Amino acid sequence: MRLGIIGAGAVAGFHAQGIADIAGLTLTAVCDLNAETAGNVAQPWGASVYTDYQEMFTGGVVDAVVINTPHSLHKDMVVAAASHGVHVLVEKPMATTLEDAKIMEAACEAAGVVMVVGMIQHFMAEKLALMAALQSGVLGRVLMIHDYRSTDYRPGSRPDWFFDKAVSGGGAFINIGAHCLDRSLWIGGAPAVRITSSTLNRFGAPVETDGTMELRLANDVQLRITIVSDTPENIDEVLVVGERGTITADPRRGTFMKIDGVRTVLHTSSADDIQNAFTAQLADFHAAVRGAAPAVSGTHAKHVVELVLAAYESAQSGESVELTPALVR
Repeated sequence: MRLGIIGAGAVAGFHAQGIADIAGLTLTAVCDLNAETAGNVAQPWGASVYTDYQEMFTGGVVDAVVINTPHSLHKDMVVAAASHGVHVLVEKPMATTLEDAKIMEAACEAAGVVMVVGMIQHFMAEKLALMAALQSGVLGRVLMIHDYRSTDYRPGSRPDWFFDKAVSGGGAFINIGAHCLDRSLWIGGAPAVRITSSTLNRFGAPVETDGTMELRLANDVQLRITIVSDTPENIDEVLVVGERGTITADPRRGTFMKIDGVRTVLHTSSADDIQNAFTAQLADFHAAVRGAAPAVSGTHAKHVVELVLAAYESAQSGESVELTPALVR
């Protein structure tokens, strides 16, 4: 299968290496508005360079594409891919509105092409170790989850489009919060039925830089998400409280469990974990194109978008937002 990459940003190199590592996949094109940036990703693999994704599609050089661009651009690019019969792996968040997400799904369904939303947390080794422990039943029922992650939303710390709400859809919530919601809902095992949130706009940023979300899942699991910018040390930890013990997962350290005073190491992080996750995600996409069910459903991806939007609504109104999880039932 011939793959193209649209958007040669921070994770494009991981996608390119993953394509190279999977039998049956070939990177044939890289598209970016900056030809030099696209060339840096394309050159090691002999892929063609484009600055216009429509030209890439009409050139007939790809069977599938990875869309790795600013959030609000996803819809038009997915629709264009579908119109050319090209399968799509689109990075999270799926879209900035539920309407756009539904348009993307409808276009792909009508064209008979596969669309998978890239939710990398489902392929990270430390999260897989956590899920394996939960599925073994050793902790009993999950009762509470705390997801705590740092970021950097100081203006100048990242490309300008992240601070343009019309392009990004928002700030730390839609970017970092989408990861937290994705993995915590997966770990919690149910959709959310209520969310209460608050945000901060620091550093003179035009979008939120920090915030908290408190959610109740349909199975009564309590979930709290905390996102803070510019912390003294980087933080990326999920803490799960079960009936019999606790588990923490951190991509920088690993996965650790404690039951009745006994600590067990479930996974020790390595330098290969991130690349391995991107490669596994691409393998999952390749299998989906051939008819398998993807690890992350479109229903789950839409629910993450729904919750980000509900978090913004709650933060603005100061009230909880009740959800009927029709999307995920």
